[in-house]
Amino acid sequence: MSGNLAASFIARAEQRPGLVVGAVDDALTLPTLLGLAAGRARVLLGEGIRPGDRLAMVDASSTDYLITWLACLLVGAPVALVNPTYPDDLLDAMLAPLSPARVFRADDIAAARAAGPDDVSGLPGLSRAADQAVSFMHTSGTTGLPKFCVQSHEYFQRLARAMGGALDLTADDRVLAPLPLFHINPMGYGMITSLLTGADALTVRKFSASGFWPTVIDERVTVMILHAPPVEILKRATTSEQSAGHRVRTMFYADRAFLEKFGIPAAVSGYGSTEAGGVSHLRRWRMTDRIPDNASRYGGPARDDTEWKLDGDGIIHVRDRENGALFGGYVRAQGIDTARDEEGWFDTGDLGRLSDTPASGEPELVFLERAAESIRVKGEFVPIPFVENALAQVPGIEDLALWKRPGEMVDDDVVLYVVATEVPVEAIRRATSTLPHFMRPVVAARVDSLPRDAAAGKVQRRLLSDAPVLEWVDLT
Repeated sequence: MSGNLAASFIARAEQRPGLVVGAVDDALTLPTLLGLAAGRARVLLGEGIRPGDRLAMVDASSTDYLITWLACLLVGAPVALVNPTYPDDLLDAMLAPLSPARVFRADDIAAARAAGPDDVSGLPGLSRAADQAVSFMHTSGTTGLPKFCVQSHEYFQRLARAMGGALDLTADDRVLAPLPLFHINPMGYGMITSLLTGADALTVRKFSASGFWPTVIDERVTVMILHAPPVEILKRATTSEQSAGHRVRTMFYADRAFLEKFGIPAAVSGYGSTEAGGVSHLRRWRMTDRIPDNASRYGGPARDDTEWKLDGDGIIHVRDRENGALFGGYVRAQGIDTARDEEGWFDTGDLGRLSDTPASGEPELVFLERAAESIRVKGEFVPIPFVENALAQVPGIEDLALWKRPGEMVDDDVVLYVVATEVPVEAIRRATSTLPHFMRPVVAARVDSLPRDAAAGKVQRRLLSDAPVLEWVDLT
């Protein structure tokens, strides 16, 4: 395969013209998808978009989303994939450093096929070098504004080789990645890895527990790409009887209880991030192995093209042994911040430890948690400063801080700690009504004061859970 993604996809379409890709209710063959993308690409070129221009897509998963994404690749314009549930003012702040020449939203993406098919040959994106940017995915904004990560063609090629090898993926597989495509998990582990390997690549417009197993069975899915929230939802909301007849042989996100309940013979765990090569560590498990309870957090050995270490505080650091294994840096207004120290190490901000019983004979990583303060709901990290700013002007609140408590699943519940004579419930609801549901606090905890650092005055969030609560008030 070429180091260029677009050229690799075209070569794959010639080798396997029957490869199926797209949303399960609107799937196309890869040659058809590429032809429609070529038609859209020529329209974009006619409208003045040029190779190297930065673009952005703000929409949910669909086949038209994939057509538009491929059109950007064929133009040679690196494209940012953006969470469409974010409010406009947050999107504006995120996109400002990127300064995209065009932002595709739902209406633009729905018109992806309007130009009809065209010939893919001669399009400028086919000559982009392997080390040039092809995509920008944003971080989840755990401690501030989400940042865009630069991803090259080589980044995805290396990721696909590593993940495809861990899953033992072949052209006989049908892969289902039923999560939003602006994440590295479904787009990188799922769609791109499948296309580069030659496997069918399927997604859904929206994840549904009730429709999940019928889709897996009807579509003859053999490989699934999931992560923690849907795994927990499926364990609780579906039965082994509903999954009867599936053909799944392996999946990403190893969870022993899930494998046992639904009769899946193998799974892959890993550690990584959008910055850390998509996934920098991978470990394959079989049901005949002694799968540990923490298998989902078991990173395992590092990829051959990356290396890692733990510092004295247990923070995971990674760097690339070969160019392009990790992200290219963060997009800043003044340029690209490579986010490495002088020796090339990237500080992940995650805590880890060495495995007690490494199976490979080499050091294996176990991920513990984010070192930074964070709140995660429905698989999304809540941008704490952004939500706090939305609530800062609510009358009657003297001081506030956002934090969390354990939710019913693996997610957190968002808790608003307030210093106030009385919790202004309706004003809080109005202030958060335009936020996505996952960002909205579900309960308010009225306290006498917030624990703050004496020097800087910063809220010490991890002490909030121990703060005496005068009153709990439901906000849902």
